[in-house]
Amino acid sequence: MDQRRRAVLLLSGGLDSYTAGAMAREQGYDLYALTVSYGQRHAVELAAARRVARTLGVIDHFFQRIDLRAWGGSALTADAIVPKGRRHISREIPVTYVPARNTIFLSLALGLAEARRSFDIYIGVNAIDYSGYPDCRSNFIRAFEKTARLATKAGVEGVGEFRIHTPLIRMTKAKIIREGARLGCNYALTWSCYDPQPAGPKSYKPCGRCDSCILRAKGFREAGIADPSL
Repeated sequence: MDQRRRAVLLLSGGLDSYTAGAMAREQGYDLYALTVSYGQRHAVELAAARRVARTLGVIDHFFQRIDLRAWGGSALTADAIVPKGRRHISREIPVTYVPARNTIFLSLALGLAEARRSFDIYIGVNAIDYSGYPDCRSNFIRAFEKTARLATKAGVEGVGEFRIHTPLIRMTKAKIIREGARLGCNYALTWSCYDPQPAGPKSYKPCGRCDSCILRAKGFREAGIADPSL
């Protein structure tokens, strides 16, 4: 296999990472998926990640377990209230921000990429229709690329140059959904909700009112496409 066509995909089980993976596959990359179980209250997304990975035909799917609940600091990793029903999602950093989450995730992905002799990492961050997280912005991504060059054996020895691909970063949620539809993404397999609600034995339904649910609904509405998960 040509190492130049291997990529590590950070796969959450949501529609953004699914779309990013489909775009990488269209570009000719063979994918290694990395999903992080970090103590998130919406751990139902891990099952979605497994479903999505199968449809993407990944070479291997790695699950990394870390316990970010140990220090909390976020409504997603502590017993705190998830904001609901916000009509206007501002760029103020909300309580659902997980301290340094994407820095941690990209560090794990970088380790996997170097071990697999890949220099390409895909992450589905977005800086248009998003909740205001600082680690979803392009200046953070470029800074991490510099760190990757300085912090790895492959980077220091000039074997290759690590690239963090963010194909969705300047796309609206509607445009992301339309792109995914073009690529044949089955969004019924995905999960977005921050605060899953019981819907029966070992089953859950989206709350429909958290920021993530609101952004998802807005995206499908503006794309003119029905959300197949509903």
